Amino acid sequence: MKSLFAYFTTLEKLLWCGSAGLIIIMFCIFDRQNFLTLAASLTGVTSLIFCAKGNPVGQLLIIIFSGMYGVISYKFAYYGEMVTYLGMTAPMAALSLVSWLKNPYNGNKAEVKVNSISRREIGFMMLLTAAVTVLFYFILKAFGTANLIPSTVSVATSFAAAYLTFRRTAYFSAAYALNDLVLIIMWIFAAMTDISYLSVTVCFVVFFVNDLYGFVSWRKMKLRQSETNSANCTNKVGQQGDFIP
Repeated sequence: MKSLFAYFTTLEKLLWCGSAGLIIIMFCIFDRQNFLTLAASLTGVTSLIFCAKGNPVGQLLIIIFSGMYGVISYKFAYYGEMVTYLGMTAPMAALSLVSWLKNPYNGNKAEVKVNSISRREIGFMMLLTAAVTVLFYFILKAFGTANLIPSTVSVATSFAAAYLTFRRTAYFSAAYALNDLVLIIMWIFAAMTDISYLSVTVCFVVFFVNDLYGFVSWRKMKLRQSETNSANCTNKVGQQGDFIP
């Protein structure tokens, strides 16, 4: 526990404590019954702080969160969210977990190597996202999903975020932040019917803040890794030059 406490920066510890504290307070005020919602929210916010560090533990926690969130979505007939998280987010998180474990930065399993993708691959991702979104629209419509259009938009943003996570780019957090905004709107609609769902809404507000931090963190991590790699290359060139007569 001491090592884990030292692993996070002061800002990250404050962010997690503030996020978890707000989630618990809102649960006590507006819910006090659905403990699965509380557990899912705390698991989700913990996963984000690990993901912000590029730590594969974050992906493992996302898999657990997806299962919990799928059950919560089913209870409110948000079948789109249920299908998205159980059928897409969880499997993609599993693939991302493998990808992150296979690509540690300088052998450090606690930090993934940040990747960049080409414009061509971005175009491919957008086409794939569009195809998945259209497919899910008809699936969700057949299920009689509540708030069909926002649910379909959530599928698009979730898939793009999951793809970028698998490819280890800093923009996955930005895509998840966009997805959080969609989910905030969806759960506000749900809270209008049942005030207890306001705690879920607050959960995604907290997720939005954490995803924004994750994006900033990954941008800094990418810069640091690039500078370190450049310095290592310079040192190698200098060492090789020592042997030139």
